Amino acid sequence: MARAAWVMNGGIEMAGKAKTGSTIPRWGKLLITLAVIVAAGALIFTQLPRGAFSTDLSRIGQGTPALVVARDINFLAGAEVMDLLNTLRPEYADRLEFLAAHLGRPEGQAFARRHGMRDGTVVVFAADGTRLAALNAPRTQAEVRKALRDLNIP
Repeated sequence: MARAAWVMNGGIEMAGKAKTGSTIPRWGKLLITLAVIVAAGALIFTQLPRGAFSTDLSRIGQGTPALVVARDINFLAGAEVMDLLNTLRPEYADRLEFLAAHLGRPEGQAFARRHGMRDGTVVVFAADGTRLAALNAPRTQAEVRKALRDLNIP
């Protein structure tokens, strides 16, 4: 009879005591919750935009040469190029506009189509807005510096 009651209750009663449901102590649950929150925060932090690249593409041709990187948050090349360009920004910030064509926005997509860009492509424009050069996902500072030097942007 006792066995039948135990089976009917789904095996919850054992020797007259009810099973509590969880064997993880309260502090363990708190620790797991905290770990999940920290991991989610870290994931969100890694998805934030890198550097403060303006997406105002109307600044091209306004009297200062401009360097535009195409960025699509669904791919890594643009993020890697932005990180690379951020290391060069302090050196060139006084004589070169650093801009981003956001490929998740209609204006960024239209700009990228007009200039044959994809995620990670860098296009350099003269002060008057003339397209000077394009680099497809540069990997090193030396590659970017050489392109800028060749364009007389020391």
